[in-house]
Amino acid sequence: MHTSDFDEVIERYHIALRELTNGNPEVYKELFSARDDVTLANPFAPFGPVSRGGKQVAETIERASGHYSDGELLGFDTVAKCVTDELAYIVEIERFRAKVGGRDTAAAIALRVTTILRREDGAWKVVHRQADTTTSARRAESVLGE
Repeated sequence: MHTSDFDEVIERYHIALRELTNGNPEVYKELFSARDDVTLANPFAPFGPVSRGGKQVAETIERASGHYSDGELLGFDTVAKCVTDELAYIVEIERFRAKVGGRDTAAAIALRVTTILRREDGAWKVVHRQADTTTSARRAESVLGE
């Protein structure tokens, strides 16, 4: 299996992140499936911890983009990648700078991200994305949320 078309999609996905962190959700939304089983775990989701279905996911992406401005990509560390004919995933550490929530200064942000894609009508589409700020080991008690 040739992964060059998948690598091109991931490159577009990274460029779309830059657009998202500059307040433009459109390029990012185009990469996601619009089907009922698409999911997005995003801290800005108004629907709970995971948005489900094309409509909720699109709304969450739009809402998230509204919290960012002046975004700058710093890099992507690929942890793992697997590509088959119909399904693929990538685990990365995304690093970027952006102004968040109307702040006057940009901050460095690092996210641990898992993205799952599948072929839909011959094109790769994101069917799940989960991102969190855990990029280093933490104390066991940190999961207690206290």
